[in-house]
Amino acid sequence: MKKIEAIIKPFKLDEVKDALVEIGIGGMTVTEVKGFGQQKGHTEIYRGTEYVIDFLPKVKIEVVVKDEDVEKVIETIVKTAQTGRVGDGKIFVLPVEDVIRIRTGERGDAAV
Repeated sequence: MKKIEAIIKPFKLDEVKDALVEIGIGGMTVTEVKGFGQQKGHTEIYRGTEYVIDFLPKVKIEVVVKDEDVEKVIETIVKTAQTGRVGDGKIFVLPVEDVIRIRTGERGDAAV
């Protein structure tokens, strides 16, 4: 099993969520996060004063999937989250040793 973490632009969340549900992803965790990558934030002018915005608002989607579903999930996220502009985000793939469903005690693939 693998855990896929995708950091995307907030306005793309609904589109990505719908696309993942469409390919059979049954659950996900979504967190509002802030961060920066290569763009290093930006400056804004508010009431004549310039402000540096270091951390940009993003959304982190986390899903745990079977090994055979990893590429399909990655392709779906890239296709739906991509705008072609700086700051589209990143995807991280991490190994998952075990998953336990608290309610039933099921483990592994059955708990996903």
